[in-house]
Amino acid sequence: MSFTHKVTARNIFRYKKRMFMTIFGVAGAVALLFAGFSVQHSIGGINERQFGELIRYNLIVAESSSATNQQKKEITQQLKNSAVKEYAPVHYEEVTKIAGDNHDMQSIKLIVPQKSQDFSHYIHLDQRKSGKKIALTDHGAVISERLAGLLNVKVGDQITIKDSNNQPQTIKIAGITEMYTGHFIFMNQAVYQKTFHTTFQANASLVNLKNPTSKNTNQQAANFIDLTGVAGVVQNTTMTNQIQTIVRSLNKITKVLILIAALLAIVILYNLTNINVSERMRELSTIKVLGFYDREVTMYIYRETILLTIIGILAGFGIDKWLHHYILTAVPPDDVMFNPALAATSFIIPTSIIAVVTIGLGLVINHRLKHADMLEALKSVD
Repeated sequence: MSFTHKVTARNIFRYKKRMFMTIFGVAGAVALLFAGFSVQHSIGGINERQFGELIRYNLIVAESSSATNQQKKEITQQLKNSAVKEYAPVHYEEVTKIAGDNHDMQSIKLIVPQKSQDFSHYIHLDQRKSGKKIALTDHGAVISERLAGLLNVKVGDQITIKDSNNQPQTIKIAGITEMYTGHFIFMNQAVYQKTFHTTFQANASLVNLKNPTSKNTNQQAANFIDLTGVAGVVQNTTMTNQIQTIVRSLNKITKVLILIAALLAIVILYNLTNINVSERMRELSTIKVLGFYDREVTMYIYRETILLTIIGILAGFGIDKWLHHYILTAVPPDDVMFNPALAATSFIIPTSIIAVVTIGLGLVINHRLKHADMLEALKSVD
């Protein structure tokens, strides 16, 4: 080790309190910055992913259980009008399950298509991590990822839900699909009939419209609701608005969090470095009088800050994943999931911000030392 590196090592371990304050302060700032940017990435684009790629239907039109043949015929005629691009008969049922830390009653949409072949036209099922498509097979049901997380289950496990008649039914999990809002269970006819011990009967339709704008969707939903045989119409616009409200609120919070974290890094590094310089001014004056250049005098003391900042960044990344996971599980409602995947920018941007702050403060300290009266410092009496 060179002389200056030996001095750096000596001073780091000599001033242990300052060392730990710098490391923990930088680690905290990095963790907060990481949390802000990673949450922004987790909530960004989930609306487009959920309602543009995963859920492709525009409406679910549910028939009344007491609908007559004539009323069913009216619904079919409305489904075949020019505004409807395509539709698929399904069995649609609201089932329930107690889940979550608060043991709340979760409402789950059970959807069983009459034909599984073209089901992807309406709902796309895939594994989030691998992107592999999930097919509806005879091996069991496919459940949404957020529901699987609340129940702490995996593929191959079994869950017991209560159907619309409040009767318990046991379902085997054959797959877990990416889904960001709402709880869903999907299964084919064979699994449904085996699980619920009843014959499959379509009581609803998934509808894709030729013009999927919000205005037209509301108009077509109103047309269906006007029919006597329709029990209700489910629109994606309600869930879309719910997600947009959550995203807007969290975006405001994360922007404040990022600003506070950046200010925290500036205050911590500036104050600790300023204290370090003030306490060692006579030492710095001595080495400058001995012939050290201005840049060498600055690095003589600022090298410690750079090294401790690097250690603090690494320590902050050790906290980041836990903090990110905690936010994603604690903040959203039970029926909403944020994307848990981490982006490279969540690591790069916090590191870049701390690096810019460190370099900027280094220039400030260099200017201060360059214009300091070293002779007066040497004359001063401690």
